[in-house]
Amino acid sequence: MDFAFDARTEELRHKLLAFMDEYVYPAEAVAEEQRAALDSPWDTPAVVEELKAEARRQGLWNLFLPDAEYGAGLTNLQYAPLAEITGRSPQLAPTALNCAAPDTGNMEVLAQFGTDEQKKQWLEPLLAGEIRSAFAMTEPEVASSDATNITTHIERDGDEYVITGRKWYISGAMNPDCKIFIVMGKTDPDGADIRRQQSMVLVPRDTPGVTVKRAMQVFGYEDHWHGGHAEVVFDHARVPVSNLIGEEGGGFAIAQARLGPGRIHHCMRLIGMAERAIELMCRRAVSRTAFGKALAQQGVVQNWIADARVTVEQLRLLVLKTAWLMDTVGNKGAHTEIQAIKIATPRAVVDILDRAIQLHGAGGVSQDFPLAELYAGARTLMLADGPDEVHQRSLARRELKKYL
Repeated sequence: MDFAFDARTEELRHKLLAFMDEYVYPAEAVAEEQRAALDSPWDTPAVVEELKAEARRQGLWNLFLPDAEYGAGLTNLQYAPLAEITGRSPQLAPTALNCAAPDTGNMEVLAQFGTDEQKKQWLEPLLAGEIRSAFAMTEPEVASSDATNITTHIERDGDEYVITGRKWYISGAMNPDCKIFIVMGKTDPDGADIRRQQSMVLVPRDTPGVTVKRAMQVFGYEDHWHGGHAEVVFDHARVPVSNLIGEEGGGFAIAQARLGPGRIHHCMRLIGMAERAIELMCRRAVSRTAFGKALAQQGVVQNWIADARVTVEQLRLLVLKTAWLMDTVGNKGAHTEIQAIKIATPRAVVDILDRAIQLHGAGGVSQDFPLAELYAGARTLMLADGPDEVHQRSLARRELKKYL
């Protein structure tokens, strides 16, 4: 693996860094002010649409999609350092570039498994940033860390599917621009192969029987920037059979294909969050005095900053290696590394953010700095896309197989 970025990646990195400095960081305070003045906290501040227009004008749009027909045609290795940069402002930058979850994963699913009709109706407006989407899998009544547990029924009735179930923490669903759900449920609940019981269907938000009941909080935050995390009830909601994605029984495999690239995106954005935390730590350390000397001269603070730098450099190399393997040997060939980054990255970034909060004192948990919100997001990723313990279990079993 060559550690140097290629020419195209370097060009996009420089453009994106300039975009962040000139447009994104100054827009953070503006967006907060605009959101406070909105009739609904779930509406999109005007400055976000301005950022999207500028990003598109500069060619910083849909960078995550490796298929040049739909996106920038970048490899995972090329996109990874760009995702890191957007992680420095996770509330604004991914959305500005049309590279925000869960839309990214949903667009990947539609690009890879959708029919021509599905692509025209839903993928095209998502690619244009005209609508948002949500992925409905997690359920409150079962341990959704095991996807075979889901209980939502997708029953065929003639030319329609009837969907019945209750989902929660459905990211993006509170956003009024969210027009489509990809719903995972069971079409064959009694099937012999537990990984062939699930299917995915497209369910428009305005379908009768679909109710977005409430926003779920995350550490007290409602996560307005990402369209919230909603509880959604599907009460005999009917959609045409043509809304099936792929084939019946293919939902589990599609979910696995969706999550591989998503974990690269999440982990690189987390590294960007850690980089911003280190920057804030350093600025704080050189500007504050305690017990007769600058915080930067306190041994414990120096240890925190040094440890954070070492950790970030280690994580970045592991994530870039994983991206390279995904490009060269595919998701299955990179399975161990994908699990490794999912385990290691959120855990380490949470620790770095925790030290940064500590260094800022009361300010660290306030709304005057982004650290508390970043912490909540990073800590949540220890649960999202499969809890870390599930990946540890799988990874350990793969290691142990070598000795059985």
